[in-house]
Amino acid sequence: MKAPKILPWIANRTGISEELALKLWRRAAGEAQVITGCCNSSDYYRFALERFIDFAEAEGDRLVVRPTTTGAKNCVSWLWRHQNRVSKLNMITAENVVRLWQSAWVGLFPGSHHPA
Repeated sequence: MKAPKILPWIANRTGISEELALKLWRRAAGEAQVITGCCNSSDYYRFALERFIDFAEAEGDRLVVRPTTTGAKNCVSWLWRHQNRVSKLNMITAENVVRLWQSAWVGLFPGSHHPA
């Protein structure tokens, strides 16, 4: 699998070089392939990206102590996991709307049960 286009941004954000980021990506992709058994599924890509972000943050923390004005650490993993939570909430909302629509439909037309 090709390296993700977000790789340079993550490298910059975690304070590592792009060359090191590419090595870490290959390591994460290899681990993901061993665990998932394939290299083209959404589970593979999600796992590989999560492992890569963990590797990049660990390496960035090991290599450089970054001074920050607010005292907060540049945490890419938090951003990635938050984005996943938000996208799952959108899916949960859509499922709930469909269930509400189905129950309203059955309430309006009790004799016409549509198999779900």
